[in-house]
Amino acid sequence: MDASQPPPPPPPTIDSEEVCTYCAWAPYAIVAVPVVFPLLLLLLHGPLLRLFGFYIRSLNGDKREILFRVSLEESVRVNPTSSSKTPVPQPTTIVGFFHPYCNAGGGGERVLWAAIHANQLHSPHILNVVYTGDHVTKSTILSNVKNRFDIHLNPSLVQFIHLQKRHLVSSSAWPRFTLLGQSLGSVFLALEAFGMLVPDVYIDTMGYAFTVLLAKKLFGIPTGAYVHYPTISTDMLGSLSPEKSVKKRYWQLFAMLYSYAGSGIDVVVANSSWTAGHLNSLWRGRQDGGVQVGSDGVKSSGGRAGSGIKLSTAAATAPKFDGGLATAIKWISGRQNKGDIEVLFPPCAVKKLADKISIKEKRNDAILYIAQFRPEKNHVLVLQAFEKFLKTAPQGLKGTKLVLVGSVREDQDEKKVYELRLLAHELQIDGNVVFVTNAPWGDVIGWLGKASVGVNAMWNEHFGIGVVEYQAAGLIGVVHDSGGPKLDIVVDVDGLRTGYHATTAEEFAEGFKEALSLDEGDTVAMRERARESSLRFSEEIFEEQWNSVMDSLLDLLDSKKRK
Repeated sequence: MDASQPPPPPPPTIDSEEVCTYCAWAPYAIVAVPVVFPLLLLLLHGPLLRLFGFYIRSLNGDKREILFRVSLEESVRVNPTSSSKTPVPQPTTIVGFFHPYCNAGGGGERVLWAAIHANQLHSPHILNVVYTGDHVTKSTILSNVKNRFDIHLNPSLVQFIHLQKRHLVSSSAWPRFTLLGQSLGSVFLALEAFGMLVPDVYIDTMGYAFTVLLAKKLFGIPTGAYVHYPTISTDMLGSLSPEKSVKKRYWQLFAMLYSYAGSGIDVVVANSSWTAGHLNSLWRGRQDGGVQVGSDGVKSSGGRAGSGIKLSTAAATAPKFDGGLATAIKWISGRQNKGDIEVLFPPCAVKKLADKISIKEKRNDAILYIAQFRPEKNHVLVLQAFEKFLKTAPQGLKGTKLVLVGSVREDQDEKKVYELRLLAHELQIDGNVVFVTNAPWGDVIGWLGKASVGVNAMWNEHFGIGVVEYQAAGLIGVVHDSGGPKLDIVVDVDGLRTGYHATTAEEFAEGFKEALSLDEGDTVAMRERARESSLRFSEEIFEEQWNSVMDSLLDLLDSKKRK
């Protein structure tokens, strides 16, 4: 290189200040993402869920208008003589009932159809839509409602949304983590339901609380729940042995999730004081008190009980959770500051039964059990107790029959009936046991009029409509010493018995013997007390109080529309 030439210019340099400005914060941003992103989701989850809800509504298309049009057309067919001067009322509001097993014949289904019947009489502007997994025709379902429950519905004011994924809420679909699995399955099933139709008011009548939470978060619509049985309870937690600590922790976590799901429901009613006590602990954070239910079925803070009916003091005590779980549930569920959950007893045809069946007529030596053929109904205990009774019964009672009446809703119920028949044969009592499946209401009334004793063996039965039917028909009840049958139904009247409580097979057998061995005068007197007690559970009382529930929900809907 020529020494006389100037040296080449140095390469350009980058200002160190400029490097820090653009790059120094990158590592911090990357580290912050796992923290900031969840926080943003937490802050924005409401708007994001409503946006998702708006998308789901868009999937409905014109389903709403189609249902209204079909309802009007059906109404015209039912009332062909209607003229322009007397126009047929057209529904304007859709109330959705989530009841995937609406065609089953149990007490929960009676509540559903009685509620819809009350809506049709009290609020004809409501189109009642049932989300169901039963794939049978509308006429078949309504015919079954009429035959099983003697409830006559206007077909133009009830429609059905048929779901394809009902298996997701079956316990058989979740052999592990069943509680959580069924709850998650109910959410997916509800998404399927809402994808076809979003109602104006949403009501769960089968115990799927997480679907109600979904409806509230996605659409902000008024929500209600009629609860037959809490999904998790202190009784369940207390039943676990100390060595099952992992399962207990899992149940405790689920209890907190369940508490969160239920605490946001706008209107909640329970079918018994037992259920209300648990829900007041779980969904209201109140573990220092419970509910009292008067003779008319209305909650009262003073524990009044009219018509001489004395309530068990256990009905006034809400169950308590232990330690930290109690604090967590109280914080989760108490944040809404809502009132106590009240009791609305299920509707029972007590007056119809009282009119059709005489108390004073002589009955057969027969023990009747009305219950769906499901494991929790504990038919096995009844068969074992009946076998012990026949062994020790006086000669005059050796011919006593045990009649098992219940609906069979799917293959697993059929299997249960088969297993019970085998057990009766093994116990050598099959000659005295009668199985009656899917009987129409007329046949059930026939058995209620012939039998002398009614039995219920389910542990912590939430209510027990069958037990009320026993009392109204003049049967003497021998029921499990727990739940609704103990606290609400088979209670003393004027300090005198209306039936017997039992826990073990031996105690049930002794109850059968005592009930069937009473002399005629004592038998008639106990039957009369039992019938008097049963009048608290009439269809008329249910209808009046259900109307109040619907009025509350419709008021919320009107308030939402005015905003």
